[in-house]
Amino acid sequence: MNSAPNRVVVVGAGLGGLALARVLQLHGRSVTVFESEASNGARPQGGSLDIHAATGQAALRAAGLLDRFRALARPNAQEWRVLDPVTATAVPFPGPVHDDDSPEIDRGQLRGLFLESLAEGSVRWGRTVTGATPLGDGTWRLLLDDGTSEDADLVVGADGAWSRIRPALSDATPSYTGVTFIETGFDDCDTRHPALARMVGNGTLLAAADSKALLAQRNSNGHLRVYIAFRAPQDWRTAAGLELHDTAAVRAHLLKMFDGWDESLLYLLRHHDGGFVDRPVFVLPVPHTWDHVPGITLLGDAAHLMPPVGLGANLAMLDGTDLAHALVTESSIDDAVRAYESRMLPRSAQAAEDCAKALDSLIPPTDS
Repeated sequence: MNSAPNRVVVVGAGLGGLALARVLQLHGRSVTVFESEASNGARPQGGSLDIHAATGQAALRAAGLLDRFRALARPNAQEWRVLDPVTATAVPFPGPVHDDDSPEIDRGQLRGLFLESLAEGSVRWGRTVTGATPLGDGTWRLLLDDGTSEDADLVVGADGAWSRIRPALSDATPSYTGVTFIETGFDDCDTRHPALARMVGNGTLLAAADSKALLAQRNSNGHLRVYIAFRAPQDWRTAAGLELHDTAAVRAHLLKMFDGWDESLLYLLRHHDGGFVDRPVFVLPVPHTWDHVPGITLLGDAAHLMPPVGLGANLAMLDGTDLAHALVTESSIDDAVRAYESRMLPRSAQAAEDCAKALDSLIPPTDS
């Protein structure tokens, strides 16, 4: 067993990076997490996640957080309701392919579990890493946007789709899939929109046809998160002469796009709270691999950005726990990173292929 690495630095306080930090600390190892956000509450953390038994729950068990997760999770939110777009009647649909025990939890709640479990001061908020430079002896220097730097024996890029650490290992950059998700939502849905709440049920509602879809997803505290998904060029708003802040104009454009769909489904477009958020779907090449480089590696979206169909967060947490276990069991940092990458890279390649197929099934390419 190796002695504790002196300086393990994780870039990014997402689920994968925090899982790594938590498991390392459980084994008495020191770790620092740099996060560009000013605080945990600096921005919304996204929607509800289904946490799978073999991946996300395995990571939570390794982190000693599975019981606390289950106290917050919503098992009944696994339910899927699929409606015909024109008649709004139920149609058969197998739903996402994963194990039966996949309770839902809000991403922000799950992140909070990890943050609460870490030693005070483990996360350095408001520290934006701009890149990493090798020092020639297997160690690295992190460069920050305030002009300071930090040296590390191991740098872990857990900083998401547009990772600042990835270029040290790979020339790959995310590419647009041709699919865009527009996000909006409803607050206090059960009280203010009871008919919609009944239609959605406890989990996720889906209606899809002609390479477009409407999804409504239960979150905690009565919030309903809505996604309008369709294939379009990445500059679709510019081509349509739309400004995202002009909610009425965007709504009119979307209603025209979904013309002929049942009014109970169009309610999602007509009566939501607030505006729209444009979320184009980007992915990394499949497989995304790199030649091993001492003292640096990637996890989560930084390593294997894939369509948001239920695997990414689960795999990020599993990446973090796998890397942590390697670091506390292998004889050196280098051996640990090699062992981790030999497991993570083929696993993520298969998952990315599965996610791409799932996205094409939901929003088929227009030339198919």
